[in-house]
Amino acid sequence: MIHWLRNLLCGILIGAGAILPGVSGGVLAVVFDIYRPFMEILTHPKRALPKYWRWLPPLGLGWCAGFMGFAKGIAAAIDFSSTVTTWLFIGLIVGTVPALYREAGKEGRSAASWVSLLLCAGSVFAGLFYISRIACFSAEPNFWWYNFCGVLWGMGVVIPGMTSSSVMMALDLYQPVLEGLANLDFLVLSASLPGLLLTVFLLARLVTWCFRRWYSVAFHGTFGIVLASTLVIIPTSYRGAEEIVLSALCCAGGCALAYFLARLDQRMKMDDPA
Repeated sequence: MIHWLRNLLCGILIGAGAILPGVSGGVLAVVFDIYRPFMEILTHPKRALPKYWRWLPPLGLGWCAGFMGFAKGIAAAIDFSSTVTTWLFIGLIVGTVPALYREAGKEGRSAASWVSLLLCAGSVFAGLFYISRIACFSAEPNFWWYNFCGVLWGMGVVIPGMTSSSVMMALDLYQPVLEGLANLDFLVLSASLPGLLLTVFLLARLVTWCFRRWYSVAFHGTFGIVLASTLVIIPTSYRGAEEIVLSALCCAGGCALAYFLARLDQRMKMDDPA
């Protein structure tokens, strides 16, 4: 039961992370040690399903709850304070950074690994900064733009660090898509979900091949993306001392929750080392 609840909670957080601006569901999948099994299931289902089939029901239910069910809740939380909500997810990521760093170095750290880390961190930070601070393009919401949003969400699932919601905000698509999901709008669902699923299946094999062939380089690049995508979303303005205190409490709570999930993961591996 503890395995099921842990995976359900991780699925909820990963699904919610795909909705929250500046947070990548793929990054949360990496830091919760779910990314590689998920990619293995997508690329080699016959070999992976017998090994990981117990993960799928709680993760799938949790992801749907976080992505669909939490859309309205996250919208309300962002309306209350986007700063406090963002700090909660920053805490979740920061709490798992040590484990992610150890995982990146599991097969050694070469010069190419450090170059990959710096290049990925620098390019992601620069790209997100440009989108959020410089670009002023505004898209008119329609079927094709909603489909594009689905593609962005799919990239966020498969490519750790791809912060799809931030791109949508830069194009003025985030609010209408979020409202459409919260209200189960048929146009939004019929356009975005196929784009999401198709992107996941098309990119999964390529990304898995990169990790298998250049594990250390690819994982250090992922680590750089995690750092950059976390730094770029750190709030810089606050409405007062109360919001600062709430932000600190939520960040600490996120770190504590990440620590709790890491302990559950260790216990799972001890109970089932295979």
